[in-house]
Amino acid sequence: MPDRKPKSQHSPGSHADKTCAACGRTITWRKKWERDWDNVKFCSDACRSHKPGAQDKLLEETILRMLHERGAGKTICPSEAARTVAGDGKLSDERERWEPLMEPARAAARRLVAAQKIVITQGGHVVDASTAKGAIRLRLR
Repeated sequence: MPDRKPKSQHSPGSHADKTCAACGRTITWRKKWERDWDNVKFCSDACRSHKPGAQDKLLEETILRMLHERGAGKTICPSEAARTVAGDGKLSDERERWEPLMEPARAAARRLVAAQKIVITQGGHVVDASTAKGAIRLRLR
């Protein structure tokens, strides 16, 4: 009888996907993480170097507050939260103040989706937060 290597106890289907703690995107199990899967928290080195901070928490709180103010079934754009967090300034530099907050606002929305507090929609339909590209809207779950 030929020698057989024991089959690995781990297979891609045996691990639940995780959510990146920084960007909120889905992390899918990979063979290279086999021995360390329980400790994987970030999807990339870039996310590991940018752990959510006070501004990210403020964006999450702003999104939830704005959605609660609008009421059930109503939506907001992530740019509304970015503009609110950016605050007041001169009209000439308005876009420069809030535009850098757009990707952090989208990441905050993805984290809220992972926490099952909101959903992301496009064209009125709920979409996967990790793969949504283009204009999105945010709605309470």
